[in-house]
Amino acid sequence: MPRPPIARLAASLLAAILLHEIPGPPAFAQGTKADYERSASFGQRMAGKVFKARVQAHWFSDGHRFWYRNDLADGAREFVLVDAEKAERKPLFDHAKLAEALQKASGKPQDKAKLTLERVAVLDDLTIHFGADGKTWRFDPKAGTVAEAPMPADSVPSARQGASPSPGQGPGRRSRREGARQPGSRRTEDSPDGKFRTFIRDFDVNLEEKGTGGKSPLSFEGAETDGYEGGVFWSPDSKRFVALRTAKGDTHMVHMVSSSPADQLQPKLISHEYPKPGDRLPVSRPHLFDAAARREIPIDDDHAPNPFSIDDVRWSPDSKRFTFVYNQRGHQSLRVVSVDAASGHAAVLVDEASPTFVDYAHKQFLHFLDAKNELIWMSERSGWNHLYLMDATTGTIKNPITRGEWLVREVERVDEDARQLWLRVRGIHPGQDPYHEHFARVNFDGTGLVVLTEGDGTHEVEHSPDRKYLIDTYSRVDLPPVTELRRAGDGKLVLGLEKADASGLIAAGWKAPERFVAKGRDGKTDIFGIICRPSTFRADRKYPVLEDIYAGPQDAFVPKRFAPTQPGQAMAELGFIVVKIDGMGTNWRSKAFHDVCWKNLADAGFPDRILWMKAAAAKEPAMDLSRVGLYGGSAGGQNALGGLLTHPEFYKAGAADCGCHDNRMDKVWWNELWMGWPLGPHYDEQSNVTMAHKLQGKLLLTVGELDTNVDPASTMQVVNALIKADKDFELVVFPGANHGAGGSPYGRRRLQDFFVKNLLDVEPRAR
Repeated sequence: MPRPPIARLAASLLAAILLHEIPGPPAFAQGTKADYERSASFGQRMAGKVFKARVQAHWFSDGHRFWYRNDLADGAREFVLVDAEKAERKPLFDHAKLAEALQKASGKPQDKAKLTLERVAVLDDLTIHFGADGKTWRFDPKAGTVAEAPMPADSVPSARQGASPSPGQGPGRRSRREGARQPGSRRTEDSPDGKFRTFIRDFDVNLEEKGTGGKSPLSFEGAETDGYEGGVFWSPDSKRFVALRTAKGDTHMVHMVSSSPADQLQPKLISHEYPKPGDRLPVSRPHLFDAAARREIPIDDDHAPNPFSIDDVRWSPDSKRFTFVYNQRGHQSLRVVSVDAASGHAAVLVDEASPTFVDYAHKQFLHFLDAKNELIWMSERSGWNHLYLMDATTGTIKNPITRGEWLVREVERVDEDARQLWLRVRGIHPGQDPYHEHFARVNFDGTGLVVLTEGDGTHEVEHSPDRKYLIDTYSRVDLPPVTELRRAGDGKLVLGLEKADASGLIAAGWKAPERFVAKGRDGKTDIFGIICRPSTFRADRKYPVLEDIYAGPQDAFVPKRFAPTQPGQAMAELGFIVVKIDGMGTNWRSKAFHDVCWKNLADAGFPDRILWMKAAAAKEPAMDLSRVGLYGGSAGGQNALGGLLTHPEFYKAGAADCGCHDNRMDKVWWNELWMGWPLGPHYDEQSNVTMAHKLQGKLLLTVGELDTNVDPASTMQVVNALIKADKDFELVVFPGANHGAGGSPYGRRRLQDFFVKNLLDVEPRAR
């Protein structure tokens, strides 16, 4: 039976009093001054509170021992020695003994837990040289003595030698294409034997015989609009060379006004060249010349009818042919073309074609193996990004090198002697997040695949100098870094080295983002994302949801590595739940997953994103899907406004910074790769300018007036369309600012205020 109104009121008051008096979380509020302060200080409060996050190894000459230093809480330090052969980890030296000896030698107090040793150099016999108190010292671990001594001549002074990096940072990436630059790719004016030199005069190729000084013109049709501009590719035997003749395209200039220049009162006109989709681009074609005969050898058919680019010109070691890579305009064909040096006959060696797009910008790898006349080629022809061994004469596939429902992210190393590839891969452990990066090795013939890393996280590795061991550091957004020593031969664990200490971070109020997975639009495909909650989160409250969006097809964007501060966490402190999601159309899954973006950038994965948030809210009732906003910059700015225009039933407020709102207004390579060429009606149909009249929710637009990355006129054309449609919106133009101006302190404050006002219904900073 319901209680009378007065009884209910009394019970409510009593509950309020009890809640106030019982210690617990701070009183619930959102968008208050305290929330702003907590948000602004979030990064600073979380800094410097993670230790042992990475091992920076210093290897001894024997190849199986190394040492490193751990920086610990409260200024403590420890020095560690590892013997890989013995699977042993122990102190590098007796810290107490060194502290005692140094104190005796220097006359200054020393703390064994906080040894401030600098420029540390450790010899093979474990004798240690270091700097301290403005002097250099030598510690004999056997005798336990410290004496003044010069640093070893071959030591490299570094105040940070052996130090742990900033918390959450992993080892630096290695070269993306190790081994990709190969002999035979000479681009120079002088012939390899030094007898000839080419030069350009009046846009034509000329040849000079350096011994006699005699000069001969070799081409005669060059012109300013279609001529040679320098740089040739000589054959190894110096008999022939290739020169590129380029027909000029349109010169597309973008003009911007600097309204408030620092050096004068009056505005300035700023102009820069900026090719856009549909522009007539420069077209280069290879021309073959015989130096001895002083003539051009016509290429009968270069099989490159409509080039976006021609590059990677390469001679075979025997000088009998050269090859080049042809990237077709529209990016649906990527070819390796071979040209016979004697006859000029051309043939297609490798023909990579797609009814959608060939992702040449992120998934291209070509490596010739001259010893056996083979080549390695990267392709998505199987539906996944993999590598193939091919006959370099016929172009036939000898065998797939990798295969399966996982992909090659990068070729780390080509070992031609061992006929092996060292790879960075994704999705190779079925039970893990498919975006986790792992490392593997495989033979050229496709056998002997060894996955070198195992832990459930995304990995970075550092190899020992002889590559017999690897130091593997892995983490997740909800797992501080773990570092292990593994054998490179079979990937087996040798021993654990460190587990990062994040206890101080947790004590400071840090909450790990939640990893969440839900099915996409097809009901089968897993969509991955993270959920960030405020540190004051209460499960019995309701929070508006903000999506930090970037749906650019060039990559995947949900963080995978641990960091003390993830994007969105400071925003969550204001009283939001912030999510980040990789929907269909983004990169590094299957080809079918990626193809969703083809001529379809307005889709931006929204059907997957919305389903994901609904699934998350079903699990977390605190997510209030009646108040959902989204924000992003650049392509994310396009997405943020696009979400409001195409899904107004779901998204109620959006903030778009420096958006490429019309794909005809943005840079040529990025947009034609995904939207295709020639330009069709889909460009207009998917433009935020065209759709601006559909705006229903609240909108904040920000842009730098001197944006050289995305033409700022793209934002202003949206403004024009909104005004014509009589729509209300907010606009901030940053004088003198370039791309990403919305990320400035003022821009961040306006972004926060916008959502506090429109989703929390709180006047910003009023309390």
